[in-house]
Amino acid sequence: MVKSDQAEIYEAERRSRLSLLHLLTLSPFLLAVLLPFLGKAVPRLHKGWFAAALSAFVFAMLLGYLADVGDGSPIVESFDWIPSLGISFTVYLDGLSLLFALMITGMGVLVALYSIAYMNAAKESLTRFYVFLLVFMGAMLGLVLSDNLLTLYGFWELTSITSFLLIGYKNEKHRSRYGALKSLLITMAGGLGLLSGFILLYVMSGTYRIRELFEAGAPLMSHPLFLPAMVLILLGAFTKSAQYPFHIWLPDAMEAPTPVSAYLHSATMVKAGLYLVARMSPIFAGTAEWFWIVSLGGLITLLYGSVASLKQTDLKGILAYSTISQLGLIMSLLGLSSLAGIFDGEEQLLYAAAGTAAMFHLLNHAVFKGALFMAAGIIDHETGTRDIRKLGGLAQVMPVTFTISLFGAFSMAGIPPFGGFISKEMFLDSVIEPLHAGVFGLSTWAALFPIVAWIASVFTFVYSVLFVFRTFLGPRKKPLMNKKIHEAPFLMVLPPALLALSALVLGLFPGTVAYSLIRPAAEAMMPIVTASGERLPMDIKLWHGFTPALWMTIAVVAVGILLALTVRRWMKLYAFIPRRVSINRFYDISLRFFEHITVRVTSLYMNGSSRSYVKYILGFMMLVLGFILYSSTDISYRVGAYAQIAPYEWVILLGLAAAAIAVPFAKSRPVAIILTGSVGYLMTLMFVFLRAPDLALTQMVVESISVTLYLLCFYHLPKLRTERRAVRFRLPNFLVAIAVGVLMTLVALAVLGTNPFDPVSDYYVRESYESAGGKNIVNVILVDFRGFDTMLEIMVLGVAALGIYNMIKLRRKATDVGSRHVSHEDDESDDVADRFRKNQYGHDGPIEVSRKKEPWINCVSDLNDKAPDKEKNADSDFETELEPDSDPDLSDPDSETDESRKKGGDLDA
Repeated sequence: MVKSDQAEIYEAERRSRLSLLHLLTLSPFLLAVLLPFLGKAVPRLHKGWFAAALSAFVFAMLLGYLADVGDGSPIVESFDWIPSLGISFTVYLDGLSLLFALMITGMGVLVALYSIAYMNAAKESLTRFYVFLLVFMGAMLGLVLSDNLLTLYGFWELTSITSFLLIGYKNEKHRSRYGALKSLLITMAGGLGLLSGFILLYVMSGTYRIRELFEAGAPLMSHPLFLPAMVLILLGAFTKSAQYPFHIWLPDAMEAPTPVSAYLHSATMVKAGLYLVARMSPIFAGTAEWFWIVSLGGLITLLYGSVASLKQTDLKGILAYSTISQLGLIMSLLGLSSLAGIFDGEEQLLYAAAGTAAMFHLLNHAVFKGALFMAAGIIDHETGTRDIRKLGGLAQVMPVTFTISLFGAFSMAGIPPFGGFISKEMFLDSVIEPLHAGVFGLSTWAALFPIVAWIASVFTFVYSVLFVFRTFLGPRKKPLMNKKIHEAPFLMVLPPALLALSALVLGLFPGTVAYSLIRPAAEAMMPIVTASGERLPMDIKLWHGFTPALWMTIAVVAVGILLALTVRRWMKLYAFIPRRVSINRFYDISLRFFEHITVRVTSLYMNGSSRSYVKYILGFMMLVLGFILYSSTDISYRVGAYAQIAPYEWVILLGLAAAAIAVPFAKSRPVAIILTGSVGYLMTLMFVFLRAPDLALTQMVVESISVTLYLLCFYHLPKLRTERRAVRFRLPNFLVAIAVGVLMTLVALAVLGTNPFDPVSDYYVRESYESAGGKNIVNVILVDFRGFDTMLEIMVLGVAALGIYNMIKLRRKATDVGSRHVSHEDDESDDVADRFRKNQYGHDGPIEVSRKKEPWINCVSDLNDKAPDKEKNADSDFETELEPDSDPDLSDPDSETDESRKKGGDLDA
């Protein structure tokens, strides 16, 4: 019995302190706080070295867990965060979370090193950049390591906020602000759905622990809230991982600096949705709804992204849509792997191979996409453009970057001997297996999977080949003829070179990660496969023989080469797709419509009158209180048995009332202030007679300071108006005033007459001395029991002070400082800014509500009359390619001729 008690005490102590895993997760946040001070302490050292060093340290520490996790022994560390609500910061390190954590920190090292050479310390705010990057890294680590749904959700939303800040890092550009806002709105809308799904899971199971949800099993599936919870969680995953039709934020996110694009869209943010689907698979796998939504949604995204990528002319735009395509590929594999939950034996292992392929392609995608994004940044850095129509002939002057791009693109296209070839072969094998499943209606629709997968693979091959060959081979285009182009600095080339080399190593030696990383991750995602204690077999190798997947790959290469050689002929087919009907356009019009609605609704009550605001607040409060008092059956009103009021107390109360009534009739502000102060001082005297010296002293100090400050401030204001004006009787104001008086009287009587609980004063009398060691109950309550309240009040004052200081310092010239349409004197040229605003929003500045038209009429007119075509690849899904001899203005990489804009199409139709 004694040993048991000691064990419980030890467990409680262990749960009350942070473990090493907790500290590793929180270390990026700590460095983000310290970075401004470290930058001042070592001003000559680039701040990127701090981020790189921390990422390398966390990566190395996580590698130390590889052996234990690889043996199937997850590591659990818990810290009680809010014990009263059952919320703990529990980190759970298994194969799945370790794979993601290593990708996050490993790519973090390379991105930090790359950014040291890429970011200009003289022109960029590096402290702000690396603080955002570190907070984002910490949020991603917390997301993949959390075992509690609420802490996972908190980190999930933090990734949305920090990605918003990173995408909008160059906030002087309209495109950056537009892309940042779009990503925030879409991902946080999905985040709200995710939170709702988590709450439904809690309602069904009574726990926020993910491990305990796994153990709940069949009772969850039979619950009526099971399907709504599944749909809401998938909504969050699809928006974060840019699945169709929520993909539109990702191309616009390319406005972020290249290191951010390489980090967010290869190994971190877009992978969060995939991680969520993989983590939740043990709960939802085995149901038809989960299988079809995940697998079919992934296939549609795969096909759409691969087809849309071919029409992009910006290198990062091509990579953005290829990212959408690759994310769809992995998502479809996660859906196919869910079939392992309904079969046994050999059939189960066949479908579990899809989960293994998903984990391996997840790693391959992080490697080759990170290399390609960094290569695109190098090209932009050295040539001044990312427009593929202006590039060509760079292989001779940039051979290292050419080799990096070649390795990355061939791995993305699935060409041997690179890692992407192996995972693509595994993918093709996985889409063939449903032909034999015979469940969920697959006997009819199973042929859809290999057909769509093959078509998408062909387009993937085409855009991968064109990405490299059009950029590096052929003659140099006219815009680059007079430029001295050379290879990038060593530190900028090193990270993508390591990634390109890794793509080759993963193809030649897949066993280096198959058993240590991929198998533990797949087993963690599909625990039902290893429930009997056996390990998941690994069949990851470069040569699998002459399988159907190999013949499909050969056909992909043959047809892909043919399409690549004849691309200028069939590319004209894109022009037949209408631009005026697209998801991007729907988003812009919806945004405009809701702006109209919100401005119209807001103008109804935000009229600048403080009296109106008080009336709304009090009116709503009285309605709520009145309903509660009317509907409650256990409230009694105490009318008699009150203490007697002494004559001197009557004098004080009458004086207090007289002073209060006299305030509105004061002829000058000083007199009104003195009368207001008299009310406070008389209240102080009342406290004295009621034997509350602490309250009296506090009231006197506050009243004295307030009166003094008011007199000092109001001395400089103009005199009050002395003319007489007729006061009109306003029935709403009268009703609100009467309701406030009557209801507050009833509330006071109800409080005195109803006492369902023991008085809390007994607790404070007892604990003030025993727990806090203080004899003054009031002071103890303010300092100890309400310490956090006091601290937060001080923080609110501090934030308000900083806001006022910034407003005074910035001196924005705008009609509304909180509006997105503000004046930026240092923005790009007025013509570019005006053109962008018109293209994106359909108007030039702050919204003006027309009284002649309803908002929806204005919105329809905007759709028909005020919707010019978008100009940038990231803003529209299509753009017609210029001929090689055309010579757009090199100073504007995003420029294009009016004729090309008119011919362009949009694949969102």
